[in-house]
Amino acid sequence: MAQRQAHDIVIVGGGSAGIATASSLLKRRPGLDIAIIEPSDKHFYQPGWTMVGGGVFDAPVTCRPTAKVMPKGVRWIRQRVDTFQPENRTVTLEDGSTVAYRLLIVAPGIRLAWEKIAGLEETLGRNGVTSNYRYDLAPYTWELVRRTKSGRAIFTQPPMPIKCAGAPQKAMYLSCDAWREAGCLRDVKVEFHNAGGVLFGVEAYVPALMEYVEKYAIDLNLGSNLVAVDGPGRTATFQTASGEITRDFEMLHVVPPQVAPQFIADSPLAAESGFVDVDQATLQHNRYPDIFGLGDAGSMPNAKTAAAVRKQAPIVAVNALAVLDGKDPVSDYDGYGSCPLTVERGKIVLAEFGYGGKLLPTFPIWLINGTRPRTLSWLLKSEILPWVYWNGMLKGHEWLVKPRETRTL
Repeated sequence: MAQRQAHDIVIVGGGSAGIATASSLLKRRPGLDIAIIEPSDKHFYQPGWTMVGGGVFDAPVTCRPTAKVMPKGVRWIRQRVDTFQPENRTVTLEDGSTVAYRLLIVAPGIRLAWEKIAGLEETLGRNGVTSNYRYDLAPYTWELVRRTKSGRAIFTQPPMPIKCAGAPQKAMYLSCDAWREAGCLRDVKVEFHNAGGVLFGVEAYVPALMEYVEKYAIDLNLGSNLVAVDGPGRTATFQTASGEITRDFEMLHVVPPQVAPQFIADSPLAAESGFVDVDQATLQHNRYPDIFGLGDAGSMPNAKTAAAVRKQAPIVAVNALAVLDGKDPVSDYDGYGSCPLTVERGKIVLAEFGYGGKLLPTFPIWLINGTRPRTLSWLLKSEILPWVYWNGMLKGHEWLVKPRETRTL
C-alpha cells in the first residue's frame, strides 16, 4: 500500500524559488511544517553560468549540495512529482506514495527543450556547439572562445518564453570582448540569430546594446530561429520569414527552446500555456486558492530571472500565510525582474523592469544609470549578487525586496 504523509505546506521544487520561499516562510513562522519535493542533490546558481562561459567564474563556484541550502527544519523529499490531485489536496510521487498538504507552492522551474532543435542533442559539447544554459557546457563555451581565432561564431535566441532573456546576448558580448582583447575580433564573423523581432524587449535598454552590436560588428538577424544543427558538418539551419537559411560555423552557442515541465503541463494546475495558472499580482492559483506558483514555472508575463524570484518569494510567503490563516492575499507582485547585461568584461547594462516594460530601478540614477554600461553594475553582478544569493536570498533575508501589504485584510 502506498505511503501517505501530510504537511502544512508542500513546496514542489528545491531550486531558487522553492528554497527562498521556504526560508521566507520560516522567518515569519518558525516551526511551520514544510516539505520540499526535489529530486536533485545539487543546487545551482544559474546566473553565474554566463560568467563561467566568459572565463570570469569557475563552474564549481556556482554549485552546492542541495543538503547545504535546504532550510533547517524542512522535510526534504528526494523524489519527482508524478501527478497533482488539487481537489484532495494531495500530490502523488513517482513511487506511488502521496503527500497531503494544507497549502501547496509550485516552483519546479522551466524545461530546456533541446530536442526541439534537430541534431542538437547529439552534438552538444563537441563540434564547436555549446550553451551556457547547462552547467557542464558553460566551461566548453570559454574553451571555444579561447580556441576560436577566425571563422563564423553564431549565437542564437529561441522564441519566448525563456529564462533570462538577456543571457543569449551576454554570452555573445563577453565572447566578442575576449576576441577584441586577443586582437582577433576582426577575423571572427559574429552573427546573432534572434527568433524575436527586437534585440531586447524593453526599449530603454536597446540604444546601449546597439552601440555594442556596432562596436563588435555583430551581424544582427531578427526573426531567425534555429531549427537544426549538423555538428560534424558544422552547419546551422534557421527558419526565417523568407524560408530556411543555412550557415557554416566555427563556434555555435545555442539557447534551447523552453517549455513548462511536462508534469505541470499535463496537470489540472496548468494554464493554456502549460505553466502554473496564477494571478500575476498575488501569485495565487486562479482556480485553487490553496495553491501558489512562482519562479520560471509560473504563468506570469514577467521576465523569468533569479531577480524576479527574489522579489516573488517573500510575496508568496506572506500571501500563503494569510491564506493558511483563512484570509485573502495581502501583497502584490509588480512584475519586477532584473537582467544584468554583460556588454564587456568590467561593464554591465543593468536592466530592471516590471510588467509592461516599466522601469523599476533599485538604485538612484546618480549611483547606477541602468540604461548605460557601468562598472559599478559589473561589481554588483560579479561580487555582490552571488554572495547575496547564497547568504541572503536562500536564507530568507529580504534585503531590498521585503513585501509591502498592499491589500486590505
